[in-house]
Amino acid sequence: MNIMVLADHESKILYDYYDPERMKDIDLIISCGDLEPEYLSFFATLCHAPVLYVRGNHDNKYDRRPPEGCICIEDDIYVHEGVRILGLGGSMEYIPGAPNQYSERQMRWRIRKLWFKLWRHRGFDILVAHAPAYQVNDMEDLPHRGFAAFRTLMEKYEPKFFLHGHVHATYGGGFKRRDTFGKTTVINAYDFCVIEYPADGEPDKKTLEKETGQ
Repeated sequence: MNIMVLADHESKILYDYYDPERMKDIDLIISCGDLEPEYLSFFATLCHAPVLYVRGNHDNKYDRRPPEGCICIEDDIYVHEGVRILGLGGSMEYIPGAPNQYSERQMRWRIRKLWFKLWRHRGFDILVAHAPAYQVNDMEDLPHRGFAAFRTLMEKYEPKFFLHGHVHATYGGGFKRRDTFGKTTVINAYDFCVIEYPADGEPDKKTLEKETGQ
């Protein structure tokens, strides 16, 4: 399964110079947040692949203009071709009371409320978030600090992938497209990239990542 992952920055390659040939082998599109709703609707309209999304910290407009034709997976487990995908959007709270921002305690409470879905689905295969995990591709400043709760999720359920955005390639030389945490491959989806999820559900060391979004 070829999954295109998007976040934070609208790619001219995909949008302004749209080429259906580039998308013909894409089986699923996942947004990790901070993208205009019209941008996501564009792919839902022109591509055969489903478009899943979580909210970024700047996606307040989604309440008024949700991405048409797309599927919100916030606080849910969505199953696509047998692959279990858990969505937890938002960032660390840096403006008290702001929407789509959460304290560490609030994020842990969101996860705790998912206990039945996690039990019923026997875990999950892909974690989709906007923010990174604490000390895994995050930054030291509060707005871009990751959630320790995501580390706990990865340690307990050992998903194949953790997909996130929020940390831009333009923020400096510390940007990493790909990392690992335990048995989980961590992908920063800034702009876009394509990952391959093997059909048998067991990615190995040769799991393909095509970095075409830089």
